[in-house]
Amino acid sequence: MSQAVRWALLSTANINKALIGPLRRAERSELVAVASRDRERAAAYASQHAIPKIYGSYAALLADPEIDAIYLSLPNGLHAEWAVAALRAGKHVLCEKPLVVSMAEFEQVEAAARSSGATIFEAFMYLHHPQTRRALALVRSGQLGRLQLVNSWFNFHLPPERAANVRLQAGLTGGSGWDVGVYPNSLSITLIGEGAPVEVWAQQTVGESGVDVAMVAQLRFAGGAVAQISSGFRTPFREGVYLTGERGLLQIPHPWKPGVGGQESLMTLTDLDNRSESIVTPPVDPYLCEIQAMEACVLDGAAPLVSLHDSRAFLRSMLAIYASARTGQPVRVGA
Repeated sequence: MSQAVRWALLSTANINKALIGPLRRAERSELVAVASRDRERAAAYASQHAIPKIYGSYAALLADPEIDAIYLSLPNGLHAEWAVAALRAGKHVLCEKPLVVSMAEFEQVEAAARSSGATIFEAFMYLHHPQTRRALALVRSGQLGRLQLVNSWFNFHLPPERAANVRLQAGLTGGSGWDVGVYPNSLSITLIGEGAPVEVWAQQTVGESGVDVAMVAQLRFAGGAVAQISSGFRTPFREGVYLTGERGLLQIPHPWKPGVGGQESLMTLTDLDNRSESIVTPPVDPYLCEIQAMEACVLDGAAPLVSLHDSRAFLRSMLAIYASARTGQPVRVGA
């Protein structure tokens, strides 16, 4: 293998734009190919973004021995099929969140990863960012005391007239929970550090196309901590995280895409005497962070920062959230 990870984009989705720049800035990565089911679309996309190789099918890309890793940015309902195919072809996979949308799909991906030895991890870019790692270190150090409550939210406006958007298509596993609710869900599980919650209660608002356009959930963990999370497509953009412990409060105004615009990231830590400390993280692109994490896995043998064990816990929680939202009743989280 070369001293650089040779990447390909498995789709021409809009979200690819967030990765193209960082892939070119990463010291040990090369962006070499893109695939689409429409060869003309792939050619136009490659021309626009100066990508050397094109493929008119995903299978053709996966058959290329000169591709080391793929960024899988297909709609949610197609992740499992193409993640498994990529792993079986010996490709490393950075898979856009959610990794999969059922436990059966998860088992298939996990088995393919185990048999191939290739790396796959869920593209939660914010979990790789220094701001999130610092927040996690503060929690683990005990500076906040025992963590009691995590409040987090991620909402933006996606009007019903944009019904063609994949986020609003039930057949492609759209919905605000699967799209942006996975962020506060994954952060709560990561920070509380006990795996999936033991019980979930959720409510949803279902929109015109049959997917949830708002989701609110409360997650109860075995150690007593509670997370309250929300997501939605029918409000102005809003985001944030409050971590409340027995001895301190940590506020994170911009948790999900810190540093994307080249700005510093700020958190505020407040103690029991109401003294506040600003915690500043220098500008770092979180998408670059996850690319560098894949470089470390492929070239250095490092373990993924977001493991399949983590993704299993994230998925168990999300499935319970949707089950509770459908019935309006609390749901015990299964193994």
